[in-house]
Amino acid sequence: MSTSEASRQQPQTPARPAAAAIEAVVPPASAVGDPPPVAAARRGGGGGGVGGVETIKPLHQRRRLQVPRPVRRSIGPVAALLLWWLLSATGVLSAATLASPVEVFRQGWDLTADGKLGSAIWVSTQRVLEGFAIGAVAGTALAVVAGLFRLGEDVVDSTMGMLRALPWVGLIPLFIIWFGIGETPKVALVVIAVTFPLYFNIYAGIRGVDAQLVEAGTVLGLGRWGQIRHIVLPGALPGALVGLRYALGSAWLALVFAEQINATNGIGYLMNNAEQFFETDVIVVCLLVYAVLGLVTDLLVRLCTTYLLSWRATFDGA
Repeated sequence: MSTSEASRQQPQTPARPAAAAIEAVVPPASAVGDPPPVAAARRGGGGGGVGGVETIKPLHQRRRLQVPRPVRRSIGPVAALLLWWLLSATGVLSAATLASPVEVFRQGWDLTADGKLGSAIWVSTQRVLEGFAIGAVAGTALAVVAGLFRLGEDVVDSTMGMLRALPWVGLIPLFIIWFGIGETPKVALVVIAVTFPLYFNIYAGIRGVDAQLVEAGTVLGLGRWGQIRHIVLPGALPGALVGLRYALGSAWLALVFAEQINATNGIGYLMNNAEQFFETDVIVVCLLVYAVLGLVTDLLVRLCTTYLLSWRATFDGA
């Protein structure tokens, strides 16, 4: 039998298709994305694998422990409170230097029960609201005049820049000479503290409006007042809300100094009396009330910001 005849009589294996040959080297796309199985080092432990083989989950399937944001935000204050209590309980922080949190809480409860704290909060809040209303109107009006008109900018902005350099706490003696020792100098100090943050933030917001939006308004046929209403003022709103937050914080800060001017009521009045008798617990209660009131007003402004600027995209950091 010749060699050619023998080769014809032998059974020949069918040739593998080209696709099968490629799959032998490069796995299909569905297999590329799947993690390779890893043999479990320990025997007998299933652990979700098949046949004693444990698989590694992809990164997007691994769940990360998420702590609620209110819990994260409360970690710092709670830690500070615990440290304060620990220092007081161990005697490192004496009662003459600073009362313990327990004594502060007890004193705050007593002042609330006899009505002194509530009356003081009401009087101080009235002073802040009155001074804030006057300062907000003045700061907004000056910012609009300086931001929209070239002559207003030349007249107002330089003057406001000069007056801003004056320490408003140093104006207290002058206010006493001008207005006496009644309510007027206290409210006037709050007005000064509110006017400047609002003015500079609103002015910067007006001047920072995108010029392309103004040009687009002109193309669409908007006149000057239409541009101011529909483009300039909405564009300045974020800066105005930032200035509002600074202004409210400055208002409460100014009130701390203002109520030192021969006050007969208010939170500052309680602090003055406590200073004379070295009652650190009362002083801390008053400071905490100032802080809480400032936090509440800041929260209200943030809620207004969320509502008024809901159209803006915000970055939420991890």
